Amino acid sequence: MTLAPTLTTLDALHPGQSATVIHLAPSGQDGAPDVQRRLMELGFVPGERIRVLKRVMGGPLAVKVGESTFALRRFEAALVSIKPE
Repeated sequence: MTLAPTLTTLDALHPGQSATVIHLAPSGQDGAPDVQRRLMELGFVPGERIRVLKRVMGGPLAVKVGESTFALRRFEAALVSIKPE
């Protein structure tokens, strides 16, 4: 019997943890810019390896994607489904 991989969202990772992007959910917020498209343009694409560098309590996350580092708001990070490593 094979167990399904454990999936969660990027906002649940702790500093120093790495993961692989599995899926991006649409933002679903009326009037908000296309957050999903922005995340993909920044490199948050399925199969990409990412790492959380820092979390601010109740604030943004610093996330490394490839050779770049980005600050994401919690609601943006919650749109990124990941498989933790």
